[in-house]
Amino acid sequence: MRVFSILVLSLLGCSYLSAATLHIGPGKPYPNLAAAAAVAQPGDTLLLHAATYSGGLFISNLKGTPNQWITIRNAPGATVIFQGGTNAIQFTDPAYVHIAGLIFQQQTGNGLNVDDGGTYATPAHHLIFERCIFRDMAASGNNDLLKLSGVDHFEVLDCLFQNGAAGGSGIDMVGCHFGKIVGNRFENMGSNAIQCKGGSERVRIERNFFKNCGQRSLNIGGSTGLAFFRPDTARFEAARVQVFSNIFIGSQAPVAYVGAVEVDVAHNTLYRPERWAIRILQETVDTNRFLPCGANSFRNNIVVMSNANPTAINIGPNTAPQTFTFSNNLWFHADNPNWAGPNTPVAEPNRILNQNPLLQDPGNEHFTIPPSSPAAGRGLPLSDPKQDFLKRLFANPPSIGAIEANPVSSVEVGNASALGQLSIFPNPAPNGLFRLVFPENTDLDFPLLIVITDLSGRVFVEQKLEAAAAVVNAGHLPKGVYVVRAGPFAGRVALGF
Repeated sequence: MRVFSILVLSLLGCSYLSAATLHIGPGKPYPNLAAAAAVAQPGDTLLLHAATYSGGLFISNLKGTPNQWITIRNAPGATVIFQGGTNAIQFTDPAYVHIAGLIFQQQTGNGLNVDDGGTYATPAHHLIFERCIFRDMAASGNNDLLKLSGVDHFEVLDCLFQNGAAGGSGIDMVGCHFGKIVGNRFENMGSNAIQCKGGSERVRIERNFFKNCGQRSLNIGGSTGLAFFRPDTARFEAARVQVFSNIFIGSQAPVAYVGAVEVDVAHNTLYRPERWAIRILQETVDTNRFLPCGANSFRNNIVVMSNANPTAINIGPNTAPQTFTFSNNLWFHADNPNWAGPNTPVAEPNRILNQNPLLQDPGNEHFTIPPSSPAAGRGLPLSDPKQDFLKRLFANPPSIGAIEANPVSSVEVGNASALGQLSIFPNPAPNGLFRLVFPENTDLDFPLLIVITDLSGRVFVEQKLEAAAAVVNAGHLPKGVYVVRAGPFAGRVALGF
């Protein structure tokens, strides 16, 4: 059976007839983003034309609605740079805002700063950052390329984070919840690539590439002043964070669990960490309030060590390492064939030790493994994640590491050839009726399931597709941008009404 599940995020603005496009730039009606944001209404697109804009903007209460997001994006093909300023832009209390295609560089405070205005009960929410570039901080302290404080329901997709401040993060989250950080590249970070602390919860970090990302590529938890926790009753720095199908090169420690609980790290490839593969720490210590770092897992990961340190794991005081789960990891020391293995704090079922995973060409960032790899087919079957780093489905049983050696036959997610197979028209669909078509020679087993959701994942329509073409009626839905899922494998096609 060939089933195509396509992941494409459209940049269509919401399409109420009252929505407007506000043109921004030299010679345009609005000279800068702040001027356009001051008059923007739900559903509007704030379209930035090619220019280098000065940073230092402050934008408060920019709010779309669930069916009328506000879009801030570059004009087609335009290079839009926000340069300098303490922050390029500080957004306070935004909601339902989609930011795409912008470049932020050489700020002295934080690159882009988003906060809840200190009103922890009313967070900033429903934000998408897509295809943006955050780079070249003009600072060396605790300065972050993307700073999120009190933000719920957010996504960071297909962005580049490059050359962060020596003491800062690529993405720093304080009290953030229900987030997705997917498909990004982090390179030459300072302290870490991603920090998730201050009561942050339910953040998914998936299919990202991390290269030379400082002390801790992922600081899952950390140390937060009590006044900044969101909520202020949180008993952890971070909880229920998922780290799936990522690739790590270098850094002192790719993964650090720091005052974190119920964190799942699965199907990653960790290549040549400078000192440790993992750290287990507790930096916020109050046994009357905070849970010790524990109840976390590390499964189905490839770890290639190469330094003289015989231990792979750093375990600090006030933690609960005996509550961790380790399973089905491949540990290989590239420079020591007699390595005794990692100092895991508990027994590790199905460990593979000192067998070369046969990574294709790590020096050129190719981390595929062949079917002959000792990691192939040796993973523990998990319900999540379903996709590897290349957006292919894991086999059953899966391979260990970020990339599946034996991807499920004929299933491609997000593949360009698959993209050409499925047609959806008209798009936008002005009356809510659209036609979904696979070519007649496409090998499909019917029926397939068609699911329509909004950008936050709420399901509005479920319909079986009984043949290679069908008319779908979504005319009862409010005008806006929706996601159409075709088939059982959770891919996406965006549709505008």
